[in-house]
Amino acid sequence: MCGITGIYNPDPSCPVEWETLMTMTRALEHRGPDDEGYYIGDGVALGQRRLSVIDIAGGKQPLANESRSVWVTFNGEIFNYLELRQFLLAKGHKFITKSDTEVLVHLYEEFGPDFVNKLNGQFAIAIWDKKNREVYLFRDRVGIQPLYFCSPFGDTVLFSSEVKALFCHPGVKREVDRIGLEQIFTLWVTVPPRTVFKDIYELPPGSYARIRPGKIDIGRYWSVKFPSAGEHSSKALEHSMEDLRELLYDAVRLRLRADVPVAAYLSGGLDSSIITSLIKQEHKNKLQTFSVGFKDDLYDEGMYQKIMSERLGTDHRNIVVDYRHISDMFHDVIWHAESPMIRTAPGPMFALSGLVKENGMKVVLTGEGADEVFGGYNIFKESLVRRFWARNPESKIRPLLLKRLYPYIQGGTNAAAFWQNFFKRGLKEVSDPYYSHRLRWSNTSRMKRFLASEYREGLNEKQHVFDELDRYLDPEMQKWHPLSQAQYLEMVLFMPGYLLSSQGDRMMMANSVEGRFPFLDHRVIEFANYLPPEHKLNILNEKFILKKAFSELLPQEIHQRSKQPYRAPVGRCFKSSKENIASAALSPDCITEVSMFDSFAVNSLLHKLNSDQNLSASDDMAVAAIVSTQLLHYQFIKNDKFQAGQNKYSANLVEKVKFKKDMVLNKQRG
Repeated sequence: MCGITGIYNPDPSCPVEWETLMTMTRALEHRGPDDEGYYIGDGVALGQRRLSVIDIAGGKQPLANESRSVWVTFNGEIFNYLELRQFLLAKGHKFITKSDTEVLVHLYEEFGPDFVNKLNGQFAIAIWDKKNREVYLFRDRVGIQPLYFCSPFGDTVLFSSEVKALFCHPGVKREVDRIGLEQIFTLWVTVPPRTVFKDIYELPPGSYARIRPGKIDIGRYWSVKFPSAGEHSSKALEHSMEDLRELLYDAVRLRLRADVPVAAYLSGGLDSSIITSLIKQEHKNKLQTFSVGFKDDLYDEGMYQKIMSERLGTDHRNIVVDYRHISDMFHDVIWHAESPMIRTAPGPMFALSGLVKENGMKVVLTGEGADEVFGGYNIFKESLVRRFWARNPESKIRPLLLKRLYPYIQGGTNAAAFWQNFFKRGLKEVSDPYYSHRLRWSNTSRMKRFLASEYREGLNEKQHVFDELDRYLDPEMQKWHPLSQAQYLEMVLFMPGYLLSSQGDRMMMANSVEGRFPFLDHRVIEFANYLPPEHKLNILNEKFILKKAFSELLPQEIHQRSKQPYRAPVGRCFKSSKENIASAALSPDCITEVSMFDSFAVNSLLHKLNSDQNLSASDDMAVAAIVSTQLLHYQFIKNDKFQAGQNKYSANLVEKVKFKKDMVLNKQRG
């Protein structure tokens, strides 16, 4: 895993400021602490920070083919690179390294931009085709690796693994995009290619960008697809279980390829327990596993982590966090996430990757993606119950099924009535393809009441949120089964926009740790999407086929435990008595200075928080949203650290780097 940067100008006579390129690239040092490399050609420059995992000695980037006509800088891993290498050798291609990176330039020679369809991996790739003076950008199918681009002036295009590197370029303005913020305050995420920063764009998952003089074309090479209702696989459950076992084992086997030791996250839930069990079947040495726990028993899963670790005999390490830890680290979390968020859950994951780094590990396999791919979330069951209830809206019995999903509904009479009315909103609108998520989005959008009135001016939820969403999503989803529609929304919005970014890649790479996700092998996804819905959500039994297929690997305590989503406390972490940067961002002076939020509304929320009143779910989200947005503004908009960073790097750049011998060689070759 690495960090990449690039500058493209269609005019070959236009000089590229190598100091600017180096400053941009070094802003990504946390993504690649082991090495750096540069290529400067005519009007084009590529940079890379490297986390050395495969071919540690020889895998330096940027890297070229034999004729130096195709160059690549690459973040990620190509898990089937050994098979691709053999294919290319048989075609007569010559290799000078043993890296997965070199496979890319030769595949491009063989297939052109279609080479990306041959890859099994997680990646952000930049290809410089010198002959045609074109740059191609590619992002992996589900959006594990981030990739951003902008065109701040003329036809110049900049791209990078993270936004902070783009901001190191003196021509890039730093401004919050109000529409992007509105989308987060409704959908929890922005709708690609929009980001929360104005004129900074995200390459969508499964997409490519072709950059040539005066033009950027964006297209898809892969997308999440489901069959029309009634056209799912007709295979018997037992046969599908066998197929799943073979597919997932192979996905794990491929993701164990590395020239460094590989570890695993072990949360104590079904998904990570299955992955860790499959690793143990292949792993010959003592496997290190890592987990995060909470001092608050409401969130802690330590007992199950211990059970599974002892069952597998792993060398287990854990870290325990409390409210203060989450608040103290939230400043760093937002710096790496580069986005407002309505949860604090990334904080403990940031601490967990720090533990991995402290133990000298670079690579971990995790169970992320199983809930989306195999129907594990409560939101899927909630949609099923509400659709069942909608057939008889006056029923007093049917809504009681919601108590199985949300035990807090069993409060007093008033609480039960409140939640029944809540879940009844839009109950009959079952033809809405967003039916499963409308309640969540409606509840989230209540946070906008905290925005300052002048900041809300011009916002239009239909136009800015749902019209953009309609254009981004597959219109064929209208034909899909309701469970498929709900899974699709999770897989193309929340999973890449939050789970794999703010909670995944960003929190791992903040500590130079690479995450690998066997459940997100595209073969597993394509297989699961064609399963009959009842093989995934069987009445209210989530991940049905997954549980049955791997039941023999798991102790009963893990196999039969109720689904517990990973959560972290929010409101209590930011009480005013906690003297740190995150809590200070809620102070009246800071709220007034940034001027994005209504100070009276925020003060009322703080009073509720500091007087130990129970916060609603909406208020809890609002606390996280306000703190994170305030921190984002201070770190990326108000703060002049980017210009200061340029000055710092420029002052000692030549003395420290001396243009780097490899860079000079690359420039001569280019």
